[in-house]
Amino acid sequence: MVAHTSIVFCRYIMLALENRENKDPRTLGDLFYYCCDELKDISFAEAFQLVLTMLKNTLRKHLTISDGALQDMINEFISCLPAFLKGRLQLSS
Repeated sequence: MVAHTSIVFCRYIMLALENRENKDPRTLGDLFYYCCDELKDISFAEAFQLVLTMLKNTLRKHLTISDGALQDMINEFISCLPAFLKGRLQLSS
């Protein structure tokens, strides 16, 4: 019974290794790590600015609104943010 269990475990390990080598991108060697290294992390402020820019573009596209009114809406939104978020964005209270 012990020998049978050992053989089953060995077969399972070989199948798991084969499965990983066929599906896991980390097995591509250094290519996986080169792709990951090239991705730059953006800061919270940059991500928030990107979201605000996309919001402005979407509002301009779907609403008839002047640039001044749009900027006033964004400023009102930012003024309502909690202090800890303003601190992360380096905005004044």
